[in-house]
Amino acid sequence: MAATAREEAERAWREEIAPWLEEKESERRAAVKKLWRGLGLGAAIGLLPLVGFAAFEIGFGVLGFVFAVVIGGAFGGQDLNNLRKEIKTQLLNRLAAAFGLSYALKPDEPARFEAFREHGLLPSYNRKAFEDHFSGKLHGADFELYEAHLEQRRRSKNNTYYVTVFRGVLIRLNFPRTVTGVTVITRDRGWFNGLEAFARSFGGVRLQRIGLVDPKFQSIFEVYGTDQVMARYLLTPSFMERLLELEAALKGKNVRAAFDGRLGEGELLIAAETGNLFEPGSMFQPLNDRARFDGLIRDIALMTEIIDLLIRPAEFGEAEAPV
Repeated sequence: MAATAREEAERAWREEIAPWLEEKESERRAAVKKLWRGLGLGAAIGLLPLVGFAAFEIGFGVLGFVFAVVIGGAFGGQDLNNLRKEIKTQLLNRLAAAFGLSYALKPDEPARFEAFREHGLLPSYNRKAFEDHFSGKLHGADFELYEAHLEQRRRSKNNTYYVTVFRGVLIRLNFPRTVTGVTVITRDRGWFNGLEAFARSFGGVRLQRIGLVDPKFQSIFEVYGTDQVMARYLLTPSFMERLLELEAALKGKNVRAAFDGRLGEGELLIAAETGNLFEPGSMFQPLNDRARFDGLIRDIALMTEIIDLLIRPAEFGEAEAPV
């Protein structure tokens, strides 16, 4: 699948994407010029308060200058921001199609999002936002990947503000494999593992701490589950290796996951802290710059290829499924 998808993406670049980007290049240049004009006009206007207040209070003059430049840049950069959004949406739509996936820039709340929080894969939050939603089927498995930005509300003596507690990628795979109970994979936390093991429960059922066979992964992950036999069947060394490969492919950290059998079939949830991915690159460079395309296709290709390995039936587990 991967080679065919890459070939289709290459064809899309030659026949559709590169010619379209070339057509949009004049818009990009005009939008960049408008941004510079806006910044220049803002700077010129900002010199008035800078000079006027200089004799009395230099701080007010500098503040007025900065404010004028920011306003000028905001108005002057509207066309460039709109074009960036259009380029990103069109590029990712066409590339996702090459890999047999659908893409949405700003999705509604994705299916089963709250399950990530239920399993302790995400922190508590007061505000949430989603973007860059890919969905489709891989090896017959329903697949969903998107970026989430979660913020907690904090209060100080004088005001209320928000801080980011998670920004990264969430993946959901729903596939017809035997999965019973719940198995949660978290990162090793050293001395805090004992406290976490004491507190871990799901649906009123206490989760057991489960040791991994491979000492390499035992030093990286902590596993809790309702079924020791099922957990060891699922968490083979090859699966754990691919989980770390996925983290590297997404340029992320602290990947964690959960298997959930409550839907009557296998569900795998994966969270990784990645920052902001799937961006089209600088708008101050020519649009048909091949590096822009190569970066996006690399992100999508690595993501789909490794998830193929995660769920490929013949290699999913080295052992027979428990009965």
